[in-house]
Amino acid sequence: MSRYDHIACTPSVRRVQEEMGSASAADRRLGDPVEEAEPLTGAAAGFIRSLDGFLFASVSETGWPYIQFRGGPPGFVHVLDEHTLGYLDVRGNRQYITTGNVRGDGRVALFFLDQVRQARLKLYGHATAVPADEDPALAERLSSPRTDGTVEQLVTIRVEAFAWNCPNHITPRFSEHELADALAPVRDRLAHLEQENAGLRAEIAAHRDAAARPAR
Repeated sequence: MSRYDHIACTPSVRRVQEEMGSASAADRRLGDPVEEAEPLTGAAAGFIRSLDGFLFASVSETGWPYIQFRGGPPGFVHVLDEHTLGYLDVRGNRQYITTGNVRGDGRVALFFLDQVRQARLKLYGHATAVPADEDPALAERLSSPRTDGTVEQLVTIRVEAFAWNCPNHITPRFSEHELADALAPVRDRLAHLEQENAGLRAEIAAHRDAAARPAR
């Protein structure tokens, strides 16, 4: 984790850690300086591939941060190798704030959150965004799976460092697909019971009709 902490723990951050009494714990995480980019582990790569969205933070030329959500089917963010992520960016509201920021300063932060498993991964990297027709081979590689819509750009992120966050305060939430899978046996059972009840009601009605007929 030391590479991530060395990037995140600026002098201002270190001063706050001293003030708040967490400097010793931060020292243990920092360890020796790591200058080379940190390769993704198998666990981190698998986690990224499993998700259907993430938060993308960039910074403007005037120093203001901007956060954008990017979503798609699980796996739309492709792990091209242990140092590179990529995805096809589709047309949205056409403000292009993230694209403009990335062209001015490619340093970005990505935040991957799985609320079902209560896990989160934070990542620093250098992003590029180029027209989709600039690299047809890469576009093809990123095409399945991808987000639905008109593809405009190829976005790649060269991973600089990453770290896992603690699971505290992550509220478990489930997607419609996850709930559908979990509730399928319950729905099947309810359908069976409704069919059974309909049959019983029909039998009861038949007995009532028979009882109501005058004796001969």
